[in-house]
Amino acid sequence: MHHSDRGSQYAARHYRKVLEARGITVSMSRKGNCWDNAPMESANGTLKVECVHGEHFRTRAEAQQAIVEYIGYCNTLRRHSSLGNVSPAEFERRWHASAISLGQRVSP
Repeated sequence: MHHSDRGSQYAARHYRKVLEARGITVSMSRKGNCWDNAPMESANGTLKVECVHGEHFRTRAEAQQAIVEYIGYCNTLRRHSSLGNVSPAEFERRWHASAISLGQRVSP
């Protein structure tokens, strides 16, 4: 084991302990399946490119506000080709309306 490997393992172990102390469950891929986190990795990549790349936020609060606004935009206004070129909020609204019209029980 290289010295840098030990540092990475320590940091990862410390990071997991911090998350656990805050009640956060880490999502881990199943063994041999690199696609488990693909949707989240894609969303993170889009966020980085469209929201924070090249930006220089003065404070964490400023960065947090920009990210919250961006996520709100993505959920309510940004059209997604994978959803038939509608926003996630509109897709969900249509799905609920369709399920209700078919007499299916839908939880909010």
